[in-house]
Amino acid sequence: MISSVRGTVLSAAGTMVVIEVGGVGLSVQVTPQHALGLRVGSEARVLTVLIVREDDLSLFGFADADELVVFDALRGVTGVGPKSAMGVLAALDPGQVAQAVALEDDAAFRKVSGIGPKTAKLIILSLTGKLIGISATRRAPVSKSASVADSVLVALVGLGWNEKVAGLAVEDAVSSATETELAAVPALLRLALTKLGPAQQSGGSDQ
Repeated sequence: MISSVRGTVLSAAGTMVVIEVGGVGLSVQVTPQHALGLRVGSEARVLTVLIVREDDLSLFGFADADELVVFDALRGVTGVGPKSAMGVLAALDPGQVAQAVALEDDAAFRKVSGIGPKTAKLIILSLTGKLIGISATRRAPVSKSASVADSVLVALVGLGWNEKVAGLAVEDAVSSATETELAAVPALLRLALTKLGPAQQSGGSDQ
């Protein structure tokens, strides 16, 4: 089991980063917010989970232990695969996931593409009592090397949305966002995902 990797960031775009460890470049799937916070050429340590399937080995990476705990808890829910779990973490930080579960707010999960009403309710039922220790602290600010709107567009495309559809959602989000939301990629990304609602991504779902 590969529980973490530390090395030089070779690339970071969308939801995929490549980290060189001992001369080997490892591809790690992360949330868009996490990828935007990593600088190419700098050293990074990422907590990881190795998902082994019959025809695939995939590394999923996390910025902190809370994200890892939520990811593992979500994977334990029937109908939620690792990509769907990452989709939840892209839209909601761990504290927000814990709060939604505590308040039985399944609507928070229905906003995530690929999560239907039945699965959202099942997430609430399955995670109740399992996220008590999750911190409510928000993610640290991500890199500001690109404009917030452009970064959100890149993140949505990385999540599998059609670029044209994603662009319209970003424009809609920008037009209705508060000053606080306009200044932070995670906040504007969550707003854009809300605008997209249950629309279909360009790629398939993972179950």
